[in-house]
Amino acid sequence: MSKTRLEKIDGIKDEIEHLRTRQRLLLKQHNAKERKDRNHRLCRRGGIVEKLLPDLITLTDEQFDIFVEKTLLTGHAERILKGLTPQDKPSVMTLPAGTETDGVPAGSEKPTE
Repeated sequence: MSKTRLEKIDGIKDEIEHLRTRQRLLLKQHNAKERKDRNHRLCRRGGIVEKLLPDLITLTDEQFDIFVEKTLLTGHAERILKGLTPQDKPSVMTLPAGTETDGVPAGSEKPTE
């Protein structure tokens, strides 16, 4: 017995709904994996920093933020990062206008060592 057009349409609608449900499930799994990977990366890198600089453990979050800003957001740190990453990507390290690092105004280069 042949299906009528309406039965075929209903079957296709059911299939579409099944595929949409499958898509939502796959996106949910993908996002969960990305969160897990990011969390693992952050914990691993934070552990490396604390291992190399154990005094950071005693700092408050505000003090840690200040430490990071004064050490990592410098021209020297940016040059090191550029040397480690592909050059086709724009740098993620940007200093706000008027920011000074180690007494050097933003935009001016420190002499290389």
